[in-house]
Amino acid sequence: METTLRPNTSAGLSGATIGPAVATKAPARPAAAQPASNAPDNASAASPANAAQAAPLRSKATSVDGGLQDQVARAQQAVDYLNRIASQLESLKGELTAKLTGARSAMQTGSASAAASASASASNVRQQLETQVRQLTATLNARKQTAGGSVDANLSYTPEPAVQKFRIRELDLDSLQQNAPQTLAFSVGGVGGPQTSVTIQPDQSSDEAARAIDRALAPMGVRAGVDERGALVFSTPESNWPAVKDSIAVSGRGKVTADEVPASPAPQQWSTANTDALRQNLREVVQALERVRQSQAAASNALAAATVEVASSETPPPQVELAAQDFASAASNTDYDSLLALTSALVGVSRERVVALLGLR
Repeated sequence: METTLRPNTSAGLSGATIGPAVATKAPARPAAAQPASNAPDNASAASPANAAQAAPLRSKATSVDGGLQDQVARAQQAVDYLNRIASQLESLKGELTAKLTGARSAMQTGSASAAASASASASNVRQQLETQVRQLTATLNARKQTAGGSVDANLSYTPEPAVQKFRIRELDLDSLQQNAPQTLAFSVGGVGGPQTSVTIQPDQSSDEAARAIDRALAPMGVRAGVDERGALVFSTPESNWPAVKDSIAVSGRGKVTADEVPASPAPQQWSTANTDALRQNLREVVQALERVRQSQAAASNALAAATVEVASSETPPPQVELAAQDFASAASNTDYDSLLALTSALVGVSRERVVALLGLR
């Protein structure tokens, strides 16, 4: 049987006449094989157009929704973190107020029994106060991991990634202006890293000099400005800070020292030894609460806006028409790439889902 099949197969493929019945079927086999042999050519010829047509259907909604979902997630993390911080600060404010009130009452009473009672109460309050300070310190230390990257070290909310502020010991505006004109060359990233330069002019004000330095450093991911005291202060995204803090060099000064601007509040540095220290702690808590309240409002507004945008993130009408045209064009092709794109796009799309979506119009 094997010797019989081989000649028939070769004859059929070569178009040889082996009898009326076989001759009738022989063309059918090449005809059936013709699309398969031409499929790679058709697929390769059609694949660029099909890829261009299919991409808007799959990637636009995904990229838009992904970005919006990320905004919602980061804003939600910021809101949750700020709510937790606000609750701890409120409790700490109450404990500090109670301790100060108890100390004042003991001083006014002056009796031995009152003093003993006040001392026992103060001991309990102090233990509670120390516990709450430790909890607040732990929450502040976890800010970078739990606040969505939008709450800075001063508990201020920003839609942009939080930044780390720092100062360069070897640079201050007064000395720069006194020695003007002078040109400073900055390098960030160690030896061989990118460099930039700026010239400080004698007639420049402090703000103008800071803006000139800012323009020079901006391409390196570092910004410069003037704080409320008129001192030069720098900033960079917190994610970029580890790469920046040990790699800044300035011409004529070599590698410079970058010091973080202290965060506020800083409960790890608080003292509960006397009433003056407690009053200072209370002032810091009240100031921090004020900033947190403002940040809560800003983060809540950002969350609400992002949520509304996600809810209304349907494809705009012009893109709907374009997507429909692309889909119709892809459906009119019968090559492999078009069929693959269509079947992939329609996975899980049932009649019920289509009817439900049409009912929203």
